[in-house]
Amino acid sequence: MLQGLSKLDYFNVDRIRPEQVKTVEIGYRGTHWENVYWDIGAYNSWYTDFIGYVIGLHAEFDQASGFPIGGLQVYRVAANASSGVVTRGVNVGLSWFRPRLTYTFNYSYNKLITGDDDPIIPAFNTPLNKFNAGFNARDRKIPFTDLKRFGYGFNWKYVEGYTFEGSPQFTGPIPSYDMVDAQMSVKFPKQNLTVKVGASNLFGLVPLWDKNVPEEDRVDRAFNNDVYLVYGGPRIGRLAYVQLSYELITR
Repeated sequence: MLQGLSKLDYFNVDRIRPEQVKTVEIGYRGTHWENVYWDIGAYNSWYTDFIGYVIGLHAEFDQASGFPIGGLQVYRVAANASSGVVTRGVNVGLSWFRPRLTYTFNYSYNKLITGDDDPIIPAFNTPLNKFNAGFNARDRKIPFTDLKRFGYGFNWKYVEGYTFEGSPQFTGPIPSYDMVDAQMSVKFPKQNLTVKVGASNLFGLVPLWDKNVPEEDRVDRAFNNDVYLVYGGPRIGRLAYVQLSYELITR
């Protein structure tokens, strides 16, 4: 214990200063072939006095035994980075419009760069890579009828694992995860009513190839795709819903 006392750092935290940032952005938006829409952007930001936090404790130690006396008080204090902080990223969006059918794709890359010797904890809490892809259909025929009142959609989202930085007890890894959302709807024009049934996180694909999941459990794990969105928080599973929408018509 006495040897450990020599490894403690003593520090003061300056008063917080306003964060300043300079950003350069470049992008493109356009429609091609009358049915494909692109939205592409990239940015680079340079921060001065980037605001994060530091963790310390107030304590007194018995010099003979090395044990704390009088209890420990842990502090999480907002602080400015002592060196420059850089963030950069790319975002790509694509929409392809077909008759009564739309395909969508979005991808984002976000990276934070800080000084290796800077004690600040930035709490960026953003994955390096994430994307989603899906499609939505409308005014399709209801099965076994000629009524074009049916709609449906699917969306697949993937988030790369990252370190979630919160309070001292809520800092840790968020594993990579994915989830598939699905919904379908039926219109009742005479009643001005639309009935929608759907589910978020219906299943996942990542568990099927996760080496940390036993092979015999992977299918069950994929259909019971419980994921962490916040370190220290509960697992999030499937959410099913029924939605009734009534359209008010004014003439």
